[in-house]
Amino acid sequence: MKKRLTYNEFRLLRDNLPHGAIDTIANRLGITADEVRFYFHATAEDGVPTISGVHHEEGPDGGFVELDDLTILDAALELINKK
Repeated sequence: MKKRLTYNEFRLLRDNLPHGAIDTIANRLGITADEVRFYFHATAEDGVPTISGVHHEEGPDGGFVELDDLTILDAALELINKK
């Protein structure tokens, strides 16, 4: 299932992650901390995204972010809701 957020919503979510959340999510999902970091800081270089499954679209309020895989997002929301 995909999810579409404004860039500002995505940034607010990222900014509300508790300290140490990147490593916690990585350990829980069995992926590297860099993969989690890139998920939340994905940018396009020469039109090529730095991580697959995170798409940026220009628009108001910084544009939109469309996420193909919600696994990392769901883990992040779980940590934020426990704060």
